[in-house]
Amino acid sequence: MSGLGDDAVLLRRVEGRVHCLLVNRPSRRNALDPALVEALVEAIEEPGEAAVLVLGAAAPGMFCSGADLDLPDGERAALSDRLYDLYGEMRRCPLPIVAALDGPAVGGGAQLAIAADVRIASSRARLRFAGAGHGLAVGAWGLPSLVGRGRAAELCLSMRTVASEEALAIGLVDTLAETPLEAALELGAGLARLDPGAVARVKRGIDEASGLAEALRAERAGNGAWDGRVPSVGRVTG
Repeated sequence: MSGLGDDAVLLRRVEGRVHCLLVNRPSRRNALDPALVEALVEAIEEPGEAAVLVLGAAAPGMFCSGADLDLPDGERAALSDRLYDLYGEMRRCPLPIVAALDGPAVGGGAQLAIAADVRIASSRARLRFAGAGHGLAVGAWGLPSLVGRGRAAELCLSMRTVASEEALAIGLVDTLAETPLEAALELGAGLARLDPGAVARVKRGIDEASGLAEALRAERAGNGAWDGRVPSVGRVTG
């Protein structure tokens, strides 16, 4: 495992041509702050020798609890906008990206999960698209292609928590595994043997058929007026 030190917000674990990007803010439940988002953008823009990227958490029982609510309102609004650059980089990246969910994925964390190509979840995983309660559309750009239009609307508007078994049943995650990071590494080893040009064309074709790029741009533009304020209804992160 490599990083800038034990306190790096993002660690890289290299397993051959499969590189794991491990979020490392356990004291904040891996909440997203500017340093972490910039580290993720840089790692995806410059994957080095990787053929497959796995996105997970350095500590067990976690994934990402969304934007850090301790940030000032203006910084949180700027972070929310920058996150759309990150989701776009994940979709434009020609490499397959596998998300390993071993805990809650909330708000921006849930959007990281759906921006990946494949999602593997443990029984501890749960997803929640919090946003509508504090003025944001969260996940509407990517959910319909996974769970259908009606279910996407229900998840975005109710902001309810989806446990891993239901997530599998509705197509929100693709596989359940008690050790999702290891399962993602195993899957990644197989994906790394595929022709990289074909992989890139598959990703591009899926996104074009789903209209993801335009939907992502529209959601970002619509959220642009948000001032970063989070009322009490938006502070539930589980």
